[in-house]
Amino acid sequence: MIKRTLIIAEAGVNHNGDLGLAKRLIDAAAEAGADLVKFQTFNASRLVTRGAKKAAYQTQTTDGKESQHDMLQRLELTEAMHRELIAHCAARSIGFFSTGFDIESIDLLLGLGQDHFKIPSGEITNLPYLRHIGQLGKKTILSTGMATLGEIEAAIDVLEQAGTPRTSITVLHCTTEYPTPMAEVNLRAMQSIQAAFGVAVGYSDHTQGIEVAIAAVAMGATVIEKHFTLDRTLPGPDHQASLEPAELKAMVVAIRNIEAALGDGIKKLTPSEARNKPVARKSLVTSQAIKAGEVINAQNITAKRPGTGISPMLWDEVIGRRAPRDFAADELVEL
Repeated sequence: MIKRTLIIAEAGVNHNGDLGLAKRLIDAAAEAGADLVKFQTFNASRLVTRGAKKAAYQTQTTDGKESQHDMLQRLELTEAMHRELIAHCAARSIGFFSTGFDIESIDLLLGLGQDHFKIPSGEITNLPYLRHIGQLGKKTILSTGMATLGEIEAAIDVLEQAGTPRTSITVLHCTTEYPTPMAEVNLRAMQSIQAAFGVAVGYSDHTQGIEVAIAAVAMGATVIEKHFTLDRTLPGPDHQASLEPAELKAMVVAIRNIEAALGDGIKKLTPSEARNKPVARKSLVTSQAIKAGEVINAQNITAKRPGTGISPMLWDEVIGRRAPRDFAADELVEL
């Protein structure tokens, strides 16, 4: 049975605070074949201080004079907007998902019916936040950008002690830089996380392009999260490091192909190979005419296609036997 990767199309804040744009993002994610489209739920005043600086990539992609608080305030989604987006997702047959960045936002999402939760990388050291999510006992995705193995272990312990079993936790490897340089991806760290904690793992991809996400699936990722936008030239902090719709669709198609290609790990003859086997393999064939009763030897037989006769692996058993009948040259050997 093919293991299906959960593909999360991360709309994030690429709606720019515009409900119409947010709905068009849902449309694009649905058309690309993603499983979930994810937004971000927060209140700027609960998330950052008024004096908090922007990250370098945010300064480069937005008004450098604007504070992080003011930037985020423009990108907030109200409860009413959440309800409209949830309804639009249902209409487009794609799952709605959102990351809550504070306890009140988690409770809002819970009240709206969200049954699984995403912990963003920046909250992995937020003890009260982790406890609040842990006590819900829901399926939880933990992103680990900027984190050490020790910090990941501590977060998992908090979630477990609060009431979420390890079997309900998926840990995403992630590098918190937009876009992530290839030299800083360190995709093998995903497997190190899996080995260290015995959890399901995935990858939150901030690289440009789609190849790293596809490689992550081949390496065992059960969840892939990838930012997307309708247009990379739109204003806003995350557009430039996001996929456009055609690229998102190509990533989804490639991941589904990789899932099919991975198979079950059992080396066996496939149905298509069974058709080709007689054509590609060889049989024992006379290399010259042989009379009935003549001894078969290394000079009068050879191995040639097709593979419909005696296998050359039986060479030693055939050598020294006597021909049961006359054989012409280039004829399959029969005994």
